[in-house]
Amino acid sequence: MTQTTIFSARKIITMNPNRPVVSHVAVRDGRILGAGTLEELAGWGEYTLDDRFADLVIMPGLVEGHAHTMEGALWSFTYVGWFDRMDPDGKTWPGLKTVDDVIARLKEAEGRIEGPDAPLLGWGLDPIYMNNVRMSRHDLDRVSKTRPVGVLHASGHILNVNTKGLELAGLLKEGTNHPGIPLGEDGLPTGELKSPEIIMPAGKHVGMDRAFLAADETGLRNYARLCVRAGVTTSSDLGQQLNDDLVAMFTRVTGEDRFPVCLVAFRINFGVGPKELVDYTATLADRSTDRLEMGKIKVVADGSIQGFSARLQWPGYYNGVPNGLWYVAPDQLAEIYERALAAGVQVHTHTNGDEATQLTIETLEAALRKHPDFDHRFTLQHCQLASEAQFRRMGRLGMCVNLFANHHFYWGDEHYRLTVGPERAERMNACRTALNAGVPMTIHSDAPVTPLGPLFTASAAATRQTASGRTQGEAQRISVDEALYAITMGAAITMKMDDRIGSIETGKRADFAVLHDDPTEATPESLKDIGVWGTVQGGRIFESSGI
Repeated sequence: MTQTTIFSARKIITMNPNRPVVSHVAVRDGRILGAGTLEELAGWGEYTLDDRFADLVIMPGLVEGHAHTMEGALWSFTYVGWFDRMDPDGKTWPGLKTVDDVIARLKEAEGRIEGPDAPLLGWGLDPIYMNNVRMSRHDLDRVSKTRPVGVLHASGHILNVNTKGLELAGLLKEGTNHPGIPLGEDGLPTGELKSPEIIMPAGKHVGMDRAFLAADETGLRNYARLCVRAGVTTSSDLGQQLNDDLVAMFTRVTGEDRFPVCLVAFRINFGVGPKELVDYTATLADRSTDRLEMGKIKVVADGSIQGFSARLQWPGYYNGVPNGLWYVAPDQLAEIYERALAAGVQVHTHTNGDEATQLTIETLEAALRKHPDFDHRFTLQHCQLASEAQFRRMGRLGMCVNLFANHHFYWGDEHYRLTVGPERAERMNACRTALNAGVPMTIHSDAPVTPLGPLFTASAAATRQTASGRTQGEAQRISVDEALYAITMGAAITMKMDDRIGSIETGKRADFAVLHDDPTEATPESLKDIGVWGTVQGGRIFESSGI
């Protein structure tokens, strides 16, 4: 007979409106047999009672709807971001406040590298906090003139390389005419590179090779450890250049007995045409497992607002810089949408600027006329500047949205001061408007752009506090209960997985976040400070202190 385990807890928050709070949950074969009182669950027959969580609080496993497993791989390189950051081993790396500080840390790392030609990569650079001082190849030449050196910005949309890196990429030449390659007074590239088709050819010379982007096996395991610390049992990996070899590696690693999270790997649109993209992705759904969900597409429409590469509607950027870059051609986007709808493949689209959001809405509306789908759940990721009119239109079209709530804290002050100005900064990541418009909504970290941590993200959506402590966009705040729903059921709905995860009720996967305190009793400000004991994923128990 299959064994049943009944867990008790101080409180179990289910996200099931039929019985929102219970005292016990029964698990059999990695699934939830039932949630209720011990007497009710005993009716299922013989069981083992597990009281290890008796003084703790259980809620559904947290779901991160927009992150990248390369967060795990990045820690093999050098962190140079503005904010303090904890690595998978629990060590906190102090944030760096000047270009000289960045160069100093890179020099220290350079001293540990064997071989004169091996690349050196830093990540997390955030020049907007350094009065928007732009790092040049000459700055990185101070680290080394003989080895390729690169620094990836926090947004992930800009890469700086030194002179050697430009030489190896064949970019150190006059006459370059590309909006993603700024030129210096000498007519040569400054070393700052924007947009994927420019970053990737240069990135492979500074350590951003295929394993870096895919997260190698060690990187995947590191990312999984971060998930346990954050209470995450299901996480998207939003944008992989999936192929058979990579799928095999993901399947092998996620299938390990103690791999503690389900990854939802999206195939990104880079490097492949619309037909091949949709056709190949459609074949991956049948290759999914309990800990690896596939068969979904990620499209990138524009760049980053703080990197000034996002596409904004009139009047553009507050500081007057030129509009950003398109990362996908409108006709290509239309073909992807039409083929995906015809094949029943879900698409999530990155849009930061409201001009990019408008393009996706109009393109999807036209595609739906050709291929109606009553439950497509095409989702806009980030969607930071969407207006009320755009949200209403999304609601009518059956779209979902995943808003970048962490931006209020990490870049809210700079958006207000520099990028989009006060009025639009207050409407950014408009959670309240999305809910009012009936658009299924979740919120995210976009790790490694900001640290993985759904409770922090929920707090950010409920407070809308910036790093300086201001409340930016009071009208867009949501309640603690709404924020907790967003990081459980909300995310599950946007990924078409709400039949399996997001709540604690009969038939769903036994995925729990185990917390030290009750998040429903927290204030919006204190929600982020709730400690995570660990997780239960598919009935398997993982303590954060033991990973």
